[in-house]
Amino acid sequence: MNIPANLKYSHDHEWVKVDGNIATVGITDFAQSQLGDVVFVDIPSEGETLSKSDVFGAIEAVKTVADALMPVSGKIIEINGNLEGSPESVNKDPYGEGWMVKIEMSDLSELDSLMDAEAYGAII
Repeated sequence: MNIPANLKYSHDHEWVKVDGNIATVGITDFAQSQLGDVVFVDIPSEGETLSKSDVFGAIEAVKTVADALMPVSGKIIEINGNLEGSPESVNKDPYGEGWMVKIEMSDLSELDSLMDAEAYGAII
């Protein structure tokens, strides 16, 4: 299972890459493997300010639909528009081309509640 050391992880299987007060968010390799083939990603929340654990979108796979949850509070400033035409990017490259949203974080201290790669690896 691929768990990059430079990212933070939520208990809900989202990853966070931090650059100043901007967080890039996607689902982990473990999450995409559990979902199976992703066929559609719906993120209607661009421009919205959401709290940690709020639903920001849905990930539809062949056999199921899963909510995508905010790992930190903030405003969604960008959505990965490439997922509309290539939702399989979530399966093929979850930490790269398969990213979902960029968030302007409103509370950097929430990052302290996320796990590092070692801690995340221990729960999966």
